[in-house]
Amino acid sequence: MFLWGLGVILLPGCALVRRHARPELATRVAPGDQPDKILYEKATNEIAHGRYDVGRLTLQTLINTYPDSEYLSKAKLAIADSYYSEGGISGLTQAEAEYKDFITFFPTAPEAPEAQFRVGMAHFRMMAKADRDQTEAQLAEAEFKEFLLKYPDSRVMPRVKARLREAQEVLAEGEYWTADFYYTHGAYLAARARYQTIADKYPNFSGGDAALYFLGQSLEHLRRGSEAAPYYGRVITDFPLSLHVTDAKARLTALHQPIPRPTRATLARARADAARHTNRDWLSKLGGVMASTPDTSATLHGPVRLGEPPSGGPEVAKAPIGGPPPANATIVVQPMGDTGLTAGKPVDPKANPNDDAAKAKETPPEKSSPDSTSPSEPPKKKSRFHVLKKVVKPF
Repeated sequence: MFLWGLGVILLPGCALVRRHARPELATRVAPGDQPDKILYEKATNEIAHGRYDVGRLTLQTLINTYPDSEYLSKAKLAIADSYYSEGGISGLTQAEAEYKDFITFFPTAPEAPEAQFRVGMAHFRMMAKADRDQTEAQLAEAEFKEFLLKYPDSRVMPRVKARLREAQEVLAEGEYWTADFYYTHGAYLAARARYQTIADKYPNFSGGDAALYFLGQSLEHLRRGSEAAPYYGRVITDFPLSLHVTDAKARLTALHQPIPRPTRATLARARADAARHTNRDWLSKLGGVMASTPDTSATLHGPVRLGEPPSGGPEVAKAPIGGPPPANATIVVQPMGDTGLTAGKPVDPKANPNDDAAKAKETPPEKSSPDSTSPSEPPKKKSRFHVLKKVVKPF
């Protein structure tokens, strides 16, 4: 009797459960449904709500269980996107590997350009300031350049170019501060090499006017005034609103060289860049100093160049490491970077790199050529921020 009464009580509840459960069950086992689609939608929902580990596990189950699924490429891309959205050094590092894996297996997929862009962005988001390790900035630059070569017609191209300019701004700023240190301490050979790198590789650097001008000054200090003239000319033609234009014209006059004029297009672009930047209050500047990420607000909007354009000085044929130079190459002996030494002189591996300035001072200057004119009183070195104060505004 007791059991009969208990059954009477429980049966309506069971019917209610079955009534509610049956439609859901019928939906899941409907003939038109695909189990791989269900797994994909469930995984993307988990990722959208921040449950990245659960979502990735579900996507991996889809990949392992249905290797021929139409959702295979989407699942691979979703795994990479989940790491990218999760962020952090670990997440971004894993995202880069997953995006490259996706490009390897699905090179013709419509999402391949976006994946390549995010490979560069993974490094871009890990970039440090210009005075710190520049490995991530260099990797970001390389990945963005690869995008420009592989997907020249992609709709993502404007975003890639913008990020490439910002990555190069950080790299050029690091070179500039090193060159500034050498120039201030009289190590003109080392300073010249660093300024030359900026002039050749980063022509759109926001401090490029100062780099070009002091490249010319470094050459004049080395009694190579005739080689300095093209760089003074580039200050005038490439940065027509620079505070160094007046000084560059004076040096060209002293060197008996013609003074070039900027084009209307260059002048219009310089005015647009100047108008784009606004003054920042002291609190914003302090926040930029304390931040761990670089400030790229001064980046100019010039054309993007993949290679190193010829500079105003002599061209140097570069041979592959460990291989002979090209047969038709003209080899020009140049100073060896920031070591303060001339090419061909052995470098002591135990030497302190901080002695570069002292070594460069001890290197005797070259004999003055008839057409070279050394500045009687070198102008006082201006910092990059002072130079650009009225043009692109300080950070």
